[in-house]
Amino acid sequence: MVIGSRFVIPGAELSERFSRSSGPGGQGVNTTDSRVELSFDVAASPSIPEHLRDRVLTGLGSRLVDGVLTIAASEHRSQLQNREAARGRLANLLLDASAPPPAKRRPTKPSRGSKERRLASKKRRSDVKRGRSGRFED
Repeated sequence: MVIGSRFVIPGAELSERFSRSSGPGGQGVNTTDSRVELSFDVAASPSIPEHLRDRVLTGLGSRLVDGVLTIAASEHRSQLQNREAARGRLANLLLDASAPPPAKRRPTKPSRGSKERRLASKKRRSDVKRGRSGRFED
């Protein structure tokens, strides 16, 4: 499984478990094991480069149990579609977790022109409101 341009996970590192799924499926829901639990050992995986491992572990920190990421998919009626959905979700999670942190925001000050425009609009609004309080003659 290819994770963007960052790294590739061989299928041997993924483990899948199948179980009965709740939801739509009619009589077949009681007999087919269409729910998929996909597990990937992030902490011990040799396919994640060392320079990305800490970033991925930090990014997925709340989702990991003993360094293992588990994804359950049961939204489709067929096992194959649930397998594809789980693998797609795993790829997206790893891609997001391995993304570099956003650049630091450089604080800026409002420009002189923007300050003048803001004060001019406040003045216009003030004049509009002051104009409303006058007396009306019949």
